Amino acid sequence: MLIADLLQPEILILAPLIVFGAYIVFGITGFGSTLIAIPLLAHLFPLKFAVPFFVILDCVGAFNMGLRLRADVMRSELMLLIPFMGLGIIAGVWLLLQLHPELLLGGLGVFVLVFGVSYVIRSGKGIPLPRWAAAPIGIFGGATSAVFGIGGPIHVFYLAGRGAGPTEIRATMPVIFMFTTLARIALFIVAGLYSPAALVVAAALLPVMALGIWTGHHLHLNLSRETVIRVMGGLLVVSGISLIVRALG
Repeated sequence: MLIADLLQPEILILAPLIVFGAYIVFGITGFGSTLIAIPLLAHLFPLKFAVPFFVILDCVGAFNMGLRLRADVMRSELMLLIPFMGLGIIAGVWLLLQLHPELLLGGLGVFVLVFGVSYVIRSGKGIPLPRWAAAPIGIFGGATSAVFGIGGPIHVFYLAGRGAGPTEIRATMPVIFMFTTLARIALFIVAGLYSPAALVVAAALLPVMALGIWTGHHLHLNLSRETVIRVMGGLLVVSGISLIVRALG
């Protein structure tokens, strides 16, 4: 995309609203920004444009939340996940460069729809998982974070299965995002996925991201995590269906 393409009214109005809402969710739960934003931004931008610029926002947001909540981080689980996430991210960047745009959109739609339904039904609750589950979950989460910008739900599933409560998940997820966002930014630069327009969009939306996190952090005490996740699940179901329809069309 060119910088001039960013001046369309729907982009100027909708993109900041999407980012603001996504980071309110992030401020409340510690994850979910890309899960909310990328499916909606995919209606405004190509995925190969949206994922790279949004990962810059996620990187800044992750450092903000991670430093603030570092006392409750599950360090032992992080050490298990990180090597496998790295392998998944490398594979995911390759897939992002190779796959057809419509296939990417359809895959994102199915991915988001499945997680939306699971969040509505189970409120994000996990099932017990063994330590070795870090390998397949880390690889899959790293790959989906690179292809779609969405790995958070998979890592939340793992942490919940390892006995993490809402407070530990809210603290640990931003640290996971610190690693995955820095790794993805480096690989996206190598792959040539950053254009001047992508950097302009990221810079313009950074204040919106900060305001969203601040708002979510202050709403955290007034809204239950379960309520937020159920609402988020409903939005994801609608968003996933719309992406599938668009890909098929």
